[in-house]
Amino acid sequence: MHTELVHQKDCKNYALITDACTGEIACGSCGSVFSERITDSGAETIWHSSKDHQNSRVGQKISLKMIDMGLSTIIESKDRDSTGRILSAENRRMFYRLKMWDRNSRSDNSVKAFQKAFILLDGISSKLALPESVVEQTAYLFRKVAARGILTGRSTSGMLCATAYIACRITSTPRTLQDVAEAGNIKKKNLQRTYRFLAKELQVSPESYDPIEFVTRIANAVDISERTERLAFKILNTAAKRDISTSKNPMAMAAAAVNLAATINHEKTSQVKISEASGISTVTIRDRTKEIREKIGGEIIG
Repeated sequence: MHTELVHQKDCKNYALITDACTGEIACGSCGSVFSERITDSGAETIWHSSKDHQNSRVGQKISLKMIDMGLSTIIESKDRDSTGRILSAENRRMFYRLKMWDRNSRSDNSVKAFQKAFILLDGISSKLALPESVVEQTAYLFRKVAARGILTGRSTSGMLCATAYIACRITSTPRTLQDVAEAGNIKKKNLQRTYRFLAKELQVSPESYDPIEFVTRIANAVDISERTERLAFKILNTAAKRDISTSKNPMAMAAAAVNLAATINHEKTSQVKISEASGISTVTIRDRTKEIREKIGGEIIG
């Protein structure tokens, strides 16, 4: 880099000082600054703008979903340094040991489990449209499970789906067992069994979902009016005051409320459509509807 210094007339010393923050080179005697800034400081690049510096800091964020926690290593098979020179015999022996340790660490069963699990987590989060907070919570719970040695002899996909469902329950993100099972391509019964096992091992007891959270989802699927949707909300609020929804499937209660609201408002919506939208059988919908109508029917109609 060809640059010129504009020194004071009486300054004859060239004591150069580099400012790592701004990238400027100044004279240590008179304080004069180079007319150009350095663009490369060897091993690392100096960012000239605060925006680029901010972006570089954002890129340094470590996610729990990262397999190596941001400490990945790439060791080439060639015994040459960055300049292309052949390594000395001592350095070749050292890098041979490093390559062997790196290869052994990548073949570890826990690392393979993390790789499979977090690839599956990407697919599940895309299918279920999970927010980043839920994804991070799932990764945290899965690492916690792996640290306790619970993964040994068990399906990685089943354990990952169970931790994802627990994370949804903890963060109050309305996703049903059926939703997670379909996204993870596993059976619902297996997911239920694994969920109960993990909830006991991790000593977590998340609260059940509020049925109101599923009303809009069912209403949009069966295409009912906003008036009927508001009536379904009213039905569930009244049922909650009477403790009717206690220990009931929240999705079943939401489906029954939508069915009852559509019946009261004389909207042509079949129970089969509501069953398909909610994943609840028509028999269960009729039973929950009958129970709600018997206990609070007069209040709703009035």
